[in-house]
Amino acid sequence: MKVAVFSTKYYEREYLNKFNTGGKHQLVYYDTALNEDSAGLTIGFDAVCILLSDNINGNVIDKLSANSIRLICLRSAGFDNVDIEAAAKRNIKVLRVSAYSPQAIAEHAAALILTLDRKTYKAYNRVRENNFSLNNLMGFNLSGKTVGVVGTGKIGRAFCSIMQGFGCKVIAYDIKESDTMKAKGIEYKTFDQLLQFSDIISIHCPLTPVSHHLFNNIAFAKMKTGAMLINTSRGAVINTPHAVEALKRAQLGYLGIDVYEGEQNLFFKDLSQSIVQDDLIERLMSFNNVLITPHQAFFTKEAVEQIAIITIKNLSDFEDGLSLENQVKFISTINKSNEHKQIVYSS
Repeated sequence: MKVAVFSTKYYEREYLNKFNTGGKHQLVYYDTALNEDSAGLTIGFDAVCILLSDNINGNVIDKLSANSIRLICLRSAGFDNVDIEAAAKRNIKVLRVSAYSPQAIAEHAAALILTLDRKTYKAYNRVRENNFSLNNLMGFNLSGKTVGVVGTGKIGRAFCSIMQGFGCKVIAYDIKESDTMKAKGIEYKTFDQLLQFSDIISIHCPLTPVSHHLFNNIAFAKMKTGAMLINTSRGAVINTPHAVEALKRAQLGYLGIDVYEGEQNLFFKDLSQSIVQDDLIERLMSFNNVLITPHQAFFTKEAVEQIAIITIKNLSDFEDGLSLENQVKFISTINKSNEHKQIVYSS
């Protein structure tokens, strides 16, 4: 099968080629993102392979269909950048990497917590300047703190285990509670209760119409004053302007993010010689209690290897007519009110 691989990163080609055993698929790599302007590059291909930075809206879907594309294969777990309903109407299958290394992302969330808490980033910079003062470096013990986990899928469950290892009390919120996690001592709460009781909150839910801007002014007002918020999920789960206001009021005590709503114009790029035009992220970086990493939570050898293995398997399963275990299917549209439409997916 001939596959156009868009938004290719330097580290991906080695792994994709390695697991494309016997050259089963003809992989053609493009550095550019797939969008309305670049969709013409898909002529002559059977499938496209994309990242979350690619914008596969209805117009792009129409162009892909016109070019006889039969498959959209994501190299990610998230799929909110793809118009699933439009793809279904055009009979284009959508596959994703549903899980690759939950531990990688869970461990990075823990790293953000520890870095913000113990201010190791400040200490590192000070010591390099021969400043060995402890002024303003005091942190707090994680042991005994209440950690709220929003979303207890594979990543959330891995994160819960890590936090329990630190001696934290772990509570969780999920629309589908896990009996396995309950047996491990995780207490499920309502979302409002989680906001009220948590010293630290870590987001591990997917981005859906329901979770979009889940953390907004209303949610921040219900959180403990000075609480820490960590996001290694999807940027748009947090309303960034509202987060800035909560930081200014000191309602939000710490913010650690590996994802950002406007990251498609920033992340995975070297902009060190440019003027960044995103005022919101510049505002976030002005706070000394905010830590931003460039969508690197997944970036371990084990995770990148698994992404390549599952991506090639998805391509092969489609070509060989096998069961598509990682397919994202459009099911239905639910009109909850005149103003709100929720799309429900299964995968």
